[in-house]
Amino acid sequence: MLPFALLLISIAVAPLILQHHWEQHYHRICLGLAAAVCAYYIFVRSDAGRVFHALIDYVSFIIVVGAFYVVSGGTHLRMGNRAGPVQNALFLFCGALLGNVVGTIGASMLLIRPWIQMNKERFGGFHLAFFIIIVSNLGGALLPVGPPLFLGYLKGIPFLWPLLRCWQPWLLTIGLAVTIFYLIDRRSSSARTALPPAPAERGKWHVFGKRNLFVMAILLGALIVLPPIWREGVMFICAVTSYRWTDPHVHQANAFTFTPIKEVAWLFLGIFGTMIPVLDYVELHAHDLGIQTDLQFFWATGLLSGLLDNAPTYLTFLAGALGLHGLDMNNSKQMSEFIARHDHSLVAISLGATFFGALTYIGNGPNLLVKAIAQDLKVATPTFFGFIFKYAAPILLPILILISVLFFRQ
Repeated sequence: MLPFALLLISIAVAPLILQHHWEQHYHRICLGLAAAVCAYYIFVRSDAGRVFHALIDYVSFIIVVGAFYVVSGGTHLRMGNRAGPVQNALFLFCGALLGNVVGTIGASMLLIRPWIQMNKERFGGFHLAFFIIIVSNLGGALLPVGPPLFLGYLKGIPFLWPLLRCWQPWLLTIGLAVTIFYLIDRRSSSARTALPPAPAERGKWHVFGKRNLFVMAILLGALIVLPPIWREGVMFICAVTSYRWTDPHVHQANAFTFTPIKEVAWLFLGIFGTMIPVLDYVELHAHDLGIQTDLQFFWATGLLSGLLDNAPTYLTFLAGALGLHGLDMNNSKQMSEFIARHDHSLVAISLGATFFGALTYIGNGPNLLVKAIAQDLKVATPTFFGFIFKYAAPILLPILILISVLFFRQ
């Protein structure tokens, strides 16, 4: 399990202290650590089937995430009117809903530039922080169209299960977060009343690349309806078609590049490869972890998600929860049995991984992407620790404590 630990430590620490070296060599680190683990399983344990299973999951994962990323990059929203607190709050709530349709990566990439544009005259660090919290993280808890929940979908969790079982805590969490933002934004807006109002820009709201909205609907339909292989094939074709027929001016307006998705692909290649022995160990020694109640699963999954990355953490504790009952995460029948009898634990793990991903910049993939875009556009961007201690922890933790009391009392 050492390669997995080394990879996660590298992801968490290297971009902060060795940014230039990390940007140049992270793909070699991911590939090398994954190759070492896979070689051990193939040549020492003679278990090539385990490696092949992980590879299939990885390919499916990256095609789905990449397809939504490419198609969302072909749609550009131009927001003409200066937004007030009410409009901002409504925008964030709609962004949270969109995160369930195109994934948090797709929603974040689609909405961050309009969000900055509509608040450009008074954009503050809290605007960026709440966008990351609500759109890039909390929003993605109802449908498995991106990490971490898509990994559970690959393991046999029904597509609509999160919506049916998690909507109540999701709605309360989103409602509280949006309300807190509204109060802060209203106070910030009132403090600037002495400034002359900006001229209204009516009639400037526009959607470019509308055809890609239809393609997004096809992607979602393929994800829900089609079986494996057909699903990935259709989504890959949709992504290629969308990229080719999108007007270059739309990509230019979005500053669209493949760099973010390439980084995600390399990082998750390393994660999928190195976590094979971790998942095997957790399944075999689940009782030794000391985590058995829903409350413990919620906080253990959550805190580790915020400190590392929520996708591997989600899979690790999902494997542990099944292991407590002598079940195998890679067996579809046993997964169905777990959901039928113990899905309350799955609710805790799903919400913990999704919600706590907003605790730090490294808790979820879109977080750093959004921060990078904001920095490139020269707007206020909280530091790594400023994001945690000024915004994420004071806002999230009280809400999550309340969620614990209401939904996971044991």
